[in-house]
Amino acid sequence: MKLSKKDFLSIRDLSRKELDVVLDLCAKQKPLAKQFHLEQTHPGRVLACIFHKPSLRTRLSFEIAMRQLGGSSLFITEAEIKIGSREATKDVAKVLSRYVNGIMIRTFEQQLVEELARYADVPVINGLTDLLHPCQVLGDIFTAIEKLGGIDGKKVVFIGDGNNVARSWLNAAARFDFKFVLAAPEGYQIEDSFVDAVMKDGSPDYEWIPDARRAVRDADVVYTDVWTSMGQEGEKEKRLKAFAGYRVDDDIMKLASASSIFMHCLPAHRGDEVTDSVIDGPHSVVFDEAENRLHIQRAIIALLVRGE
Repeated sequence: MKLSKKDFLSIRDLSRKELDVVLDLCAKQKPLAKQFHLEQTHPGRVLACIFHKPSLRTRLSFEIAMRQLGGSSLFITEAEIKIGSREATKDVAKVLSRYVNGIMIRTFEQQLVEELARYADVPVINGLTDLLHPCQVLGDIFTAIEKLGGIDGKKVVFIGDGNNVARSWLNAAARFDFKFVLAAPEGYQIEDSFVDAVMKDGSPDYEWIPDARRAVRDADVVYTDVWTSMGQEGEKEKRLKAFAGYRVDDDIMKLASASSIFMHCLPAHRGDEVTDSVIDGPHSVVFDEAENRLHIQRAIIALLVRGE
């Protein structure tokens, strides 16, 4: 089954049915890939991977996923193309569409990704922007399904900054039937304008609770991320003070469900947003998450990029 939409810029780009198709294919492909029995459905296909930010998981997972499908990938940095300055975004999109079968971009502005998709004739996948991180969260949902038996009916608590990962979890709550709680200090919650837009598109079960200890009670998933993301380095000291009460430690985890899992998209600033005892502890599934970036992105590529 091919997805009806050609681009994956946001989780809300896809319906629940389409997201389930991705998750189901991911579940089917994963054991085959680990046993080296995965069918190579995309021979000769090429994925352009554009990076404006440094990357470990995004680069390796997309490149390996494309190779596992029988295709190849191109690693392209801002130094080569300088989108929007050396050459207009729409011109880059049109040229790439003549050379490759799909585009993945990891960049700063969501607007750039949307403009690239608007003019490209091949599928565009959002590898990360300052606004959203859809592939990460869809992979997290796959991990939660593996570990908890499902995501519907669960309580997901994100402790920390209302950043691109948190926004993507909110987007996911508009498609899946789980409760999403953001525990963030005043001034660092998800913007009202973003929340309002999501609420008009699926009415997610969402709540912002500034008190982390109250928010995390009976959580099935406890999630955190770095307090200072790329591009926010000048705010580091201010953010360390603002988030001082939001570190995920053993006391916080004891308030969650006994069967809860701990998630982090990585890289982690150990000792800041999470303690070693939690990230290395029995509830942690962070490295399963990291592995599942490969599996979920391979499924996305398989369904979006034209194969055999």
